[in-house]
Amino acid sequence: MADEYAFEMAASSLRFGAGVTREVGSDLADLGVRRVLVVTDPNLVARAPVQAVLESLHAAGIEAVLFDQVRVEPTDLSFKAAIAFATARPTDGIVAVGGGSVIDTAKAVNLYTSYPPADFLDYVNAPIGKALPVPGPLKPLIAVPTTAGTGSETTGVSIFDFTGMHAKTGIASRRLKPTLGLLDPDHTRTMPPQVAASSGLDILSHAVESFTAIPYSSRPRPERPALRPAYQGANPISDIWSLQALRIVAACLVRAVDDPDDDEARAQMMLAASYAGVGFGNAGVHLPHGMSYPVSAQVTHYRAPGYPADHPMVPHGVSVILNAPAVFRFTAAANPARHLQAAAALGADVARVHEADAGRVLADRITWFMQRLGVPNGLAAIGYSRADIPRLVEGTLPQHRVTRLSPRPAEPDQLAALFEDAMVAW
Repeated sequence: MADEYAFEMAASSLRFGAGVTREVGSDLADLGVRRVLVVTDPNLVARAPVQAVLESLHAAGIEAVLFDQVRVEPTDLSFKAAIAFATARPTDGIVAVGGGSVIDTAKAVNLYTSYPPADFLDYVNAPIGKALPVPGPLKPLIAVPTTAGTGSETTGVSIFDFTGMHAKTGIASRRLKPTLGLLDPDHTRTMPPQVAASSGLDILSHAVESFTAIPYSSRPRPERPALRPAYQGANPISDIWSLQALRIVAACLVRAVDDPDDDEARAQMMLAASYAGVGFGNAGVHLPHGMSYPVSAQVTHYRAPGYPADHPMVPHGVSVILNAPAVFRFTAAANPARHLQAAAALGADVARVHEADAGRVLADRITWFMQRLGVPNGLAAIGYSRADIPRLVEGTLPQHRVTRLSPRPAEPDQLAALFEDAMVAW
């Protein structure tokens, strides 16, 4: 099969500014929407972001149907519950108000109510599902993020825990992208510091992974343009967005976590989340995310501070960053220059660093952020041991959509070594 010769850039429309949430009613009215499903979670339903959306919809004469039972770190079961709720209450548009869990749930609801499949797994990424293409356009979906991390407002990806395998998977299609993302930095003012830290570290890993992924030109060329994957590999446009996201993280992440009243830092981190989203939404992520999926899905006891305590849960940004230093020590040999560029963007002094040390320098810089922000010291600190490594490897192997973008291939033995290295971070 011939090598790829093209890459494609896709992203949601974005609007940024304090107070832009108040415009959602006018936006939907202009799109001809008259009855809208508002998707959120129980922690947000009574708070200012959701109330601002409901008030704007009312002022525009749009009927709102409220679903407020999104699960933080959603599962196939929570997706199905949301889909069933929406199927019984038809609407012609959707607004997602919350973090990545809410926006990803809204994407799934939009797809499964627009084109109900014969089986839930029909749209889910292979090899877990059939990865059937989305048949056509979806309903208007406006995303109002309340965290600065996932970048889900820019991407065509919806991630969930598949309970049957105790592993994360997802659905990927450019048609899933929100119609519009409203980036309102006022919404991150009350974000708990632990949530700000985890979501910010997710930005960091999104950007480094997309910048260090395989080049887009090293993939096989698809039979037709519609089959070109959303995650294409590193490319010149994604590189720009990813590096700028890293520069913002270096300048603003610690500030935003330490001081919720630092309006500039919070606003910049919200932009960084979308910048990184544009980067990885087109280039893709690789091993830190692929390895994070079983870490999140198989946790048995850990309950993260600052998050709902109704079920064991590792926040996504934490599950990703715990693997990142080990991964980048491993992948740097495939492209030392790119790893050094990423380290420099994060604030490391690389002027006299030899290429052989690129992985160590990047890993050390990421570890500095982990220590400064109070992240658990490795997988062992959230309850894992060497005995769990075979299950973690097994949960990573099906994540072809991301693991095959690694600049250095990782077979089961290499993955096992990476998980062992990630048990203790410093």
